[in-house]
Amino acid sequence: MAGAIIENMSTKKLVIVGVILLLFQAFAFMVGGLIAPSPKIAVHYLATKCVDTAKHRQETKWFMPWGPNQCDKIRSFDEATAKKIEANNIVFAVHIPLPNKQMSPWFQFMLVILQFDIAFKVYNQIEDGAMVTIDVGLAYRDDTVSEWTEMAHSFEQRKLSCNFTTAKTFENEGRYYECDLLPFMEVGSVAHKYYLLNIRLPVNERKKVNVGIGEIKDIRLVGIHQNGGFTKVWFAMKTFLTPSILIIMIWYWRRITLMSRPPVLLEKVIFALGISMTFINIPVEWFSFGFNWTWMPLFGDIRQGIFYSMLLSFWIIFCGEHLMETEFFEAEFMGGGQLQLLCVPIFKIFPECPTKKSQDQMERNRFSVYWKQVGPVIFGSFCLFIFDMYERGVQLTNPFYSIWASDVGTELAMAFIIVAGICACLYFLFLCFMVFQVFRNISGKRSSLPAMSKARHLHYEGLIFRFKFLMLVTLTCAAMTVIFFIISQVNEGHWHWGEHTVQVNSAFFTGIYGMWNLYVFAIMFLYAPSHERYGDEQSSGQCITGDAGANSGEDI
Repeated sequence: MAGAIIENMSTKKLVIVGVILLLFQAFAFMVGGLIAPSPKIAVHYLATKCVDTAKHRQETKWFMPWGPNQCDKIRSFDEATAKKIEANNIVFAVHIPLPNKQMSPWFQFMLVILQFDIAFKVYNQIEDGAMVTIDVGLAYRDDTVSEWTEMAHSFEQRKLSCNFTTAKTFENEGRYYECDLLPFMEVGSVAHKYYLLNIRLPVNERKKVNVGIGEIKDIRLVGIHQNGGFTKVWFAMKTFLTPSILIIMIWYWRRITLMSRPPVLLEKVIFALGISMTFINIPVEWFSFGFNWTWMPLFGDIRQGIFYSMLLSFWIIFCGEHLMETEFFEAEFMGGGQLQLLCVPIFKIFPECPTKKSQDQMERNRFSVYWKQVGPVIFGSFCLFIFDMYERGVQLTNPFYSIWASDVGTELAMAFIIVAGICACLYFLFLCFMVFQVFRNISGKRSSLPAMSKARHLHYEGLIFRFKFLMLVTLTCAAMTVIFFIISQVNEGHWHWGEHTVQVNSAFFTGIYGMWNLYVFAIMFLYAPSHERYGDEQSSGQCITGDAGANSGEDI
């Protein structure tokens, strides 16, 4: 016999499979919520004001804020004024991490946010559109006694966005502006134990450099990196899921190749979906412990983009392959009688009756037929890829670069995001229209079911129900992704459940990641060909002559 496993599996077995998948899904959420710590850690740093006493600036000199070789420090700019120390001789030094701690490759990445403490002065206010020019250097070392090695050096500009909430009068001098956080630095790997930032704010009144930026009192940094405990849980999940999806993918394609016919479009797309899921699962992050691969965040974004593009394309093709009309044929029966042949290819992954080849099926079996629906997915993904290359691609050589730091970069980034959003809306409209057509066609086919025998009637009722159920599961997975993302953004990060603390953000990451793995696993398992004998029967489709050949619905 021919058919997909979902067609020929009994309801009892289908329920058992569903319960097992739900248990694994619950386990994935529990791993993140009860075992893994918070995904990220934020550490606050206050820059130390060091004095560069050298008359001729040495490019290789690094200023340490504390320790045996710490720099000459001042507490405030008033002290610098009293000692006649110029602004160009002040270096803001920040050591990452804090004293008596060290960084680790388990942290995966390092993101630094910048904030200025700017005091209000009547005669030194922040001008509109003020730009701060920053001379910044980054160095590293792996012990507390060796010399610092320069990792990056750059001159950057950041636009100030500050608001003074009280009246700008002499009585309010000394109050601080409320300034937005500024993107400062992002490093794609944490391969060293200690990092040092030296920041200068050079002043040149003739060239209008750092003029009209107010009276900067302090520089504060927020260092964000992945939690080492969460990384261990995340790596364990990827290491476990990689062979799971790989095995089911090989099993699925082996059953396809044993068919006497070549694979059709939907079968190829399901296999490609499995490949993209395997690609995103492969735990290449383990290599971060032996190699300083700063391109890992960019590579991770590319892998996610490929998977989600493949997933969105699969949904379109999956719906399109179910847009068909039930065909009725009349064949000459011996003795001049008429025998009605009913061909009901509910699932399009099988050829139609050999008595009549459907031109619609042959057309729909080409990927190019879906270019209108898949086109927005490809174009939107390309826009996001270009945006990511502008951001993370440049950061491979300059970790201080940010596309949001300039007006042109911000407009360019927003243009890419808006275009991608428009493509997403077009895709959503196409998908909703196709789902509506599928459900309308299925409802129309129900009118022909009463003419069938009771056994066949129940069989095809089950097929229609299972298709609708799969569509609802797909919508549920997409909705859960959006809902949990919103919850992770608006809640405080954890809930208290009796004596246990549930890490909501960690549960979101592990649960959604596990959910899409289970979804791909279920698709490849349920839509694999169900057959015990391989031969010409595989190409005969779901052709039913009279009441003969009724499907028992129990073979897998």
